[in-house]
Amino acid sequence: MYQERASRFDRAVVWTRTAAHDGGAARPVLPDGCMDLLWIGGRLLVAGPDTHAYVPEGLTGLDCAGVRFAPGTAPALLGVPAHELRDRRVELADLWPRAEVRALTARLAAATDPAAGLEAVALRGAAGRPPPQPLLRAVVDGLNAGLTVAATAAAVGLGARQLHRRSLEAFGYGPKTLARVLRLQRALALVRSGTPYAAAALAVGCADQAHLARETRDLTGLTLTAYAAFANSETAQPSGSRTTA
Repeated sequence: MYQERASRFDRAVVWTRTAAHDGGAARPVLPDGCMDLLWIGGRLLVAGPDTHAYVPEGLTGLDCAGVRFAPGTAPALLGVPAHELRDRRVELADLWPRAEVRALTARLAAATDPAAGLEAVALRGAAGRPPPQPLLRAVVDGLNAGLTVAATAAAVGLGARQLHRRSLEAFGYGPKTLARVLRLQRALALVRSGTPYAAAALAVGCADQAHLARETRDLTGLTLTAYAAFANSETAQPSGSRTTA
């Protein structure tokens, strides 16, 4: 069973997945521009930004918890550019001092609420590091509102090359890919709410239903019909929840 709540970390979500109520089925994690700090099987890991659907393996019988960070907010916490973690799941000890991670792992292993403990890890880590630049949120907001990459760059006062470089560092990929991912997430939210495919496509700026269908296949590996069936199943979880072996 999957559950989530808003985090005290700005624009983040704390989530848990209980194996005993999960049915044992692996669910694809769809690209959303987010990154996650994970607690799985006594391990602290980081899930980088995805460019395609990720299907976790080896989770049978394991409870999972995570903090899902909004696009552009995790690199400042982790101290690593997002593009270095693109389409990867890595040990937190590969990014932070191993002694520090060992102490955090022991603390979480003894915690009665690992999800809350994981959130505390994120909050303590953020307290000692510079916050994300406000410009990054403006980029996400602009692209998520349907602005073109050129219009977004102009709105935040950056040239095209500067925006691309900043986007790689903050989001893991360039602004065009981020715009596609955010547009797909808006469309799939409409599909989940019951909006007809053609109407969802036009609402988010796709040329037509066929355009949305191609984007869905390219980024998720699913047809629109398969996604709708998955999203409406009893065992489905929000596409941003990330787990890994």
